[in-house]
Amino acid sequence: MEPELILYIAVMLAVAEVFGWIFARINQPVVLGQIVGGILLGIAMPPTEEVKDISMIGVLMLLFLAGLESSIDELKEAGRAGVSVAGIGVLVAFLMGFGIAYPFKGFQQALLYGALTTPTSVSLTVRVLMELDKLKTPEGNTILTAAIVDDILGIIVLTIVISALGEGGVNAVGIAEILLMVLLFLVLMIYAVPGIMDYLLRKVVRIGFADSTVTLSMASLFAFAYLAEHMNLASILGAYLFGLALSETEFRKPIFEHTRVIAHSLFVPLFFVDVGMNIPLKGLSSVGLFALLFSLVAILSKVIGCGLGALIAGLSSKSALRIGVGMIPRMGVELAMLAIALKEGIVGAEAYVVIVLMIFLSTLITPSLLKVVFGGES
Repeated sequence: MEPELILYIAVMLAVAEVFGWIFARINQPVVLGQIVGGILLGIAMPPTEEVKDISMIGVLMLLFLAGLESSIDELKEAGRAGVSVAGIGVLVAFLMGFGIAYPFKGFQQALLYGALTTPTSVSLTVRVLMELDKLKTPEGNTILTAAIVDDILGIIVLTIVISALGEGGVNAVGIAEILLMVLLFLVLMIYAVPGIMDYLLRKVVRIGFADSTVTLSMASLFAFAYLAEHMNLASILGAYLFGLALSETEFRKPIFEHTRVIAHSLFVPLFFVDVGMNIPLKGLSSVGLFALLFSLVAILSKVIGCGLGALIAGLSSKSALRIGVGMIPRMGVELAMLAIALKEGIVGAEAYVVIVLMIFLSTLITPSLLKVVFGGES
């Protein structure tokens, strides 16, 4: 008999906490510990559809928080260097990811793997640069601004690919329709939703229900995620852009703090442990070579693409190398998008192995590489 759902959740959360703590102690990302814990747990407790459905809430909240941490004003002020680094970095990463995946996976899945190389997570880079006292350098500032543009572009690329493949194939008309829907959604979230949400949240506070601002935000989050799906876009695009819209209101900080506690104490750990539980250990040998090659190409693609973008923006070759290395890390956005693709039957479960290895290697080598390329200066 399958264990009760409540017991599953209790065990998964305990595993997430223990393995997250262990990995934090060895200076590795907590999410990797949660995934490893999930892999081991999956040997004894097979994943269930009920837990998977609950953990998908963690996907939406993860992207919502990423949007809240961004800013439309910062996006507009990213500058030539930030736009160039992010734009060319995303393009080169997509092309190189597609190129290495095509001989192994065929055209359609290669498109998805190419898209999965595009997002960057610079939280690790920021931590290392702070330790080196290099965050406020021209290279550090460029990395920060490029990361904002990179978030938007990476999620849009993934949304377009997943939406196109989910519709049954890739064609010019279908992609044009998806691009139009993405544009409409962007305009709505950037120009209309911030003012509307600010008005509604103020009303809620005035009538004496200040704590309900988070509840209203969560209700709106799921509503916009549903709207994105209804427009044949990925639900996490709606989640991310709604977070971006809320970042323009005066309630940004309290909503972020309250939501972060809810997300990272329950739904996000469940998601990453569930990812680990769904990694097919029997399939490791069959994807081992491809996973390693894909990871190496994904790492190089950001160094080459973002470095080239920095050179085009007029930065020196030394600065371009530093920025390229700083844009290497990946974290959770790829897994969130992969979960959507897996749920829609676009890709198989073995893809988790490939992406987890890519995340692990990119986060493992970045601190050392940053210390090398920034070394030797006061």
